[in-house]
Amino acid sequence: MTEPSTQQPRQSPPPPAGSGGTVPLDSTAQLLTRITAQLGTQLSLVSRNGTRRPMHRTRPSEALRPSDTLRPSAAPRPPAAPRSPDAPTLLVVAHGSRDPQALRTVLALLDRVRDLRPGLDVRLGHIELNRPLLPDTLDGLRGADAVLVPLLLGRGHHVKHDLPAAAAAAPAVRTRVAAPLGPHPLLVEAVYGRLVEAGWDPVDQGSRSAAVVLAAAGSRDPDSAQDTRRTARMLAERLGVPVVPAYASAATPTVPAALRALAARGRHRTFVASYFTAPGRFASAAAGAAPRTAALPLGAHPAMARLLLHRYDQALSATAPSEMVSLFASA
Repeated sequence: MTEPSTQQPRQSPPPPAGSGGTVPLDSTAQLLTRITAQLGTQLSLVSRNGTRRPMHRTRPSEALRPSDTLRPSAAPRPPAAPRSPDAPTLLVVAHGSRDPQALRTVLALLDRVRDLRPGLDVRLGHIELNRPLLPDTLDGLRGADAVLVPLLLGRGHHVKHDLPAAAAAAPAVRTRVAAPLGPHPLLVEAVYGRLVEAGWDPVDQGSRSAAVVLAAAGSRDPDSAQDTRRTARMLAERLGVPVVPAYASAATPTVPAALRALAARGRHRTFVASYFTAPGRFASAAAGAAPRTAALPLGAHPAMARLLLHRYDQALSATAPSEMVSLFASA
């Protein structure tokens, strides 16, 4: 092996941390670089308001598509909207499910929201079945401002009654309740993206044999059904084929009935779009009725994260009670 020339003396690497060795002068720059990198890593765990960020970052589960996963930490972040350090907490209110994939999916979605708007305090509360429950999350926000953004797709009982009741039961928190996610073009974008992942081909646009069933949970509230039908119309305009809303409970038609009706009209190339925010019993039942691969729940699709922030900003911009009421009827 050739010895280094006298003009280019070999530099000794810095000793391992904790070895007690002396750092050569020619390694000072390397040592400073290492210290700076470690300091940056530690500072990234602290929010702008001085609180420590959660250490758990959700691992993508089998139910999440590659597009749902977080960007690598080395990847550049998009420009963040400037936020005041005392901006109200974004409290995402999910329904809850016994399916363990549901919680993982919602946590991945919240990670996306945090990634889009660093420094914003983003928390989770469930209506039932999962922890943290909404009252517990509100109890941890005493003396603070919060915007409750429902991870729900229409104006049903939970949005109209459960969320306002929970906010009223937490007088120590200054709250606003945002509109549900649907109907909205960003929601249609998420549904479309999941359909493409499930095999929808743009060449099917305008096809006389293709159609889509928009599988939703269902509600007895007529406003909820109206919201689902509006989303179906917006999706039909995007796809150029009929889109029929169908329900897993409380409303008709069911997904199998909708599929049979479309087949009777000559629409044999049918797809089932999942109008669910996360995996669960109803989403699984709808997928089981699909003649081919059904679309996955909307989950942590990028458009869902953008829509949550849009509803949050929309609620903050409303200053009068009448404006808040109008949010529930707007797209």
